[in-house]
Amino acid sequence: MLISVTSCGYKPSSKYAREILGNKISTSIVISQTNPENSVIVKDAVDRAIIEVFHASLVKKRYSTTHLVINMSTPSYAPLQYDNNGFIISYRATITLKISRESKDLKKNYTSRGTYDFSVLPNSVLTDQERFDAIKFSSFKAISAFVAQVSAEGASVK
Repeated sequence: MLISVTSCGYKPSSKYAREILGNKISTSIVISQTNPENSVIVKDAVDRAIIEVFHASLVKKRYSTTHLVINMSTPSYAPLQYDNNGFIISYRATITLKISRESKDLKKNYTSRGTYDFSVLPNSVLTDQERFDAIKFSSFKAISAFVAQVSAEGASVK
């Protein structure tokens, strides 16, 4: 009896992205003058995404193979759904990140966008916690879109 095992050659997209970015990544964020607290949320979301998605180490810039500079647009909130009385009951938060990828001999710019849909109580004002969560989750999605862009570069190199 002969058993043959073959593989399709599948690689997860994070593997391709890691081949482009390396295993040691540093990040910095351009602090928004109008919303400095949002910049901190984005920095945390970006760092978390790098660890979870890229499976890479966050290091100081001088030790990194790639440095990412992130500039966040002002978040926007668009109504998605209204109740029978005309009150907004769900929103879509949108974040656009401009990301500059810097390595030894290369500097490349990317733009990625993330959205997050969430519900609110009718006739209520968005709380700080709802806004912060929306920024965090939409930023994570924007970083995932960035991963897809970098992965496509890595896949095309092969």
